[in-house]
Amino acid sequence: MKVTAYTDGAASGNPGPGGYGVVLEAGKHRKELWGGFRRTTNNRMELLATIVAMESLKSPGTEITIVSDSRYVVDSVEKQWVFDWEKKDFAKKKNPDLWKRFLAIYRQHKVRFQWIRGHNGHPQNELCDQLAVAAREQPDLPADEAYERMGDEGLF
Repeated sequence: MKVTAYTDGAASGNPGPGGYGVVLEAGKHRKELWGGFRRTTNNRMELLATIVAMESLKSPGTEITIVSDSRYVVDSVEKQWVFDWEKKDFAKKKNPDLWKRFLAIYRQHKVRFQWIRGHNGHPQNELCDQLAVAAREQPDLPADEAYERMGDEGLF
C-alpha cells in the first residue's frame, strides 16, 4: 500500500518552543501525529516531522510520498546535498543528529518528496501546521536534548 505523509514544523521565536505535525494517509486510513519541544528551531521540526512519518511505517520498503512545504528538507534530499554532507560526517552542518536519524530510516523505504507552498490553503498542510502549533503550545514540553546540548551556536 502506498502512503502519503503530509508534514510541517513550527517554532515560535526560532529558536523557541517548537512542534511538528504529520498526517499519514493510505487508502481509507488516516493517522495524525504530533509532538513538541521547549526550545528548538523550525528547521529541526520540519525535518523531525519527516522522520516521524517514516518511523511510523510498519513495513520496510513501504512506498511513501512526503509532502512538505520545507525547502530545507525537500531540497536537501532532492538535490542530493544530504548525501554529500554524510560523506563529510556533517562537518559544519546544522542538525547532524536528525540528518543521521533521517538517513537511517529513509534507506528503509521507497521515498519520494513533493514540495508544496505553505499556508496556501492545502487542507492537509494546514492541518499539519495546526498540529505543529498546538504541539508547541502544550505545557511542560520536553527538551530537544540534542539541540540544547549543542546550543544555539555550538554545532549549528
